[in-house]
Amino acid sequence: MIEELKINVCRANIELKQQNLVLYSWGNVSGIDRTAGIVVIKPSGVPYNELTPDKMVVVDIAGKIIEGTLKPSSDTPTHLELYRNFKEIGGVCHTHSCYATMWAQACREIPCFGTTHADYFYGAVPVTEQLTDNDINGEYEFNTGKVIVRRFAEIDPLSMPAVLVAGHGPFTWGTTPMASVESAIVLEEVAKIAAGTLTINPNQKAIKRILLDKHYLRKHGKDAYYGQK
Repeated sequence: MIEELKINVCRANIELKQQNLVLYSWGNVSGIDRTAGIVVIKPSGVPYNELTPDKMVVVDIAGKIIEGTLKPSSDTPTHLELYRNFKEIGGVCHTHSCYATMWAQACREIPCFGTTHADYFYGAVPVTEQLTDNDINGEYEFNTGKVIVRRFAEIDPLSMPAVLVAGHGPFTWGTTPMASVESAIVLEEVAKIAAGTLTINPNQKAIKRILLDKHYLRKHGKDAYYGQK
């Protein structure tokens, strides 16, 4: 199972590069095996064209290295905090993709202006509070995870598989490592569309709740009818 997870996490990281969501060694994807209690994550600072499954780093849920000769991503404590608190997720992704990062740096949530957004995210993509000086000077990456978890105190992470960390960038997740990358791809697209919408009409309001519900719930949930059975 660990070898299969390493392959899947490696493929998900390479997909980030193929989708033009990362530059150089920026960004990272991880995956978790909850039965084994281990997380596989990209090694720190390694370019995507050099990634292979054997270079993935295996850690336990506390962050102790179980397998691998390279250092895990510096964002590992953030990933682990999300896994500890979002029990349903199986993969986490972090990028500095252009449009999503613009919204994060502006400390603004991404409003749901239309059905493209509503098909995937159930409402506005939230932005966290800014980290305090103590947060930054302390266990920075762990505190980044904590600020995300606090923002999701009343939000279902499966209906909103993305967040903007204020002044930083996006984190996304899903039931698998590749699903977390899909969330990142869609997030970047809706962030771009939302920015364009406000350029055309700075006073544009979010879509009506009935239309948000219709588009999100026809794809997700027990009564979903989109696609093939």
